[in-house]
Amino acid sequence: MSSDSFGQAPNNDRIGPFYVTQGIHNLRDYGGYAVPGAGRVRSGVLFRSGQHMEASDADLALIDALDIRTVIDLRGTSERAGFPCRRHPKFTAQVIAHDGETSNSPPHEGGGGQVVMTPQKARERMLAVYTRMPVNPAMLAMFTRYFNALDENDGGSLVHCFAGKDRTGIAVALLLHTLGVHHDDIVAEFLLTNDAPTREILERQSLPRMAAHYGAIAPEALHNLMGVLSEYIDTYMAEVTRDHGSLDTYLATQLGVDGPKKERLRTKLVA
Repeated sequence: MSSDSFGQAPNNDRIGPFYVTQGIHNLRDYGGYAVPGAGRVRSGVLFRSGQHMEASDADLALIDALDIRTVIDLRGTSERAGFPCRRHPKFTAQVIAHDGETSNSPPHEGGGGQVVMTPQKARERMLAVYTRMPVNPAMLAMFTRYFNALDENDGGSLVHCFAGKDRTGIAVALLLHTLGVHHDDIVAEFLLTNDAPTREILERQSLPRMAAHYGAIAPEALHNLMGVLSEYIDTYMAEVTRDHGSLDTYLATQLGVDGPKKERLRTKLVA
């Protein structure tokens, strides 16, 4: 690709919180939500997405224009090696990533043994992901680093995984809770993934491997794997509450989000 194309004006078309992209799935701003006291989570500084291996030059120009200073990549070593992110020539953001694996083979990527992928099996496999995530040491480490980066770094941030919906969805939910967003709005933001206008990008990146592993996949099963259900986040929250009594206790004891850090994040990210 010609470096000259990076000089073109980025495509800033949006559909709601989503940016219209050519090779990045589910890129959106997760600010704007109301918090107690008439404030709102700041817009234009908190972004989330899937991975950037197929990002077009226009997509990279858009990322550059968003002035993202910190990237939190929730993928593991093998995912990053297999799907390396493209970067703008002027990219200088700090990239935070885990040295090791952060997940077993994601269900939407195949793996986990030969099975007939029915809608129920797909749902069960995704629920298993959300049941394991609260106690996954790698995810605990990465969520801690995510909060530390938002606390310590200035400028915009982008959190992403492969599809930008499960690991990323929980990271976003934890931050929005910390900032005081109502639970109903947190669930609504989580479910926005199903409205992403870039589903074909994820299918292009995932379906060939999934089809090779599972064979034909029914549309409802595919939705359960590539989209999200409210019971996914409900399962995560239920596991945390059962083991720790409350989400706030979990944040404080497991992720280091104590009272002072919570107040600093609210001061920085709520307007």
